[in-house]
Amino acid sequence: QVQLVESGGGLVQAGGSLRLSCAASGRTFSNSAMGWFCQAPGKERLFVAAISWSGYSTVYTDSVKGRFTISRDNAKNTVYLQMSSLKPEDTAVYYCAARDTYRSTSLPDSAPKYAYWGQGTQVTVSS
Repeated sequence: QVQLVESGGGLVQAGGSLRLSCAASGRTFSNSAMGWFCQAPGKERLFVAAISWSGYSTVYTDSVKGRFTISRDNAKNTVYLQMSSLKPEDTAVYYCAARDTYRSTSLPDSAPKYAYWGQGTQVTVSS
């Protein structure tokens, strides 16, 4: 059974930092692009960042550039999202996602392009 399990969410003050982790099990994703999305209450799921299977290529939505960093450790089958200078508008449930394409160089920002999803971890930033 394929699982993506996020952790590291929580409550933090504005300007603070959090590091989210997404551990995969059931299969390896070392040859798949992975991404992070977020969803605030009553809003659609939005793209945050994506990383290529090798880790050499990354892409971010404009609102997090310079504040968030996506990375991965293929030996641990884990992807990370380092979040710094957090703002109240970053408050959302953050989801990890993985593509089902072998070593594709495409890093889509569209949720339907990702085949596997975690259950999400809540990030709350207080002002």
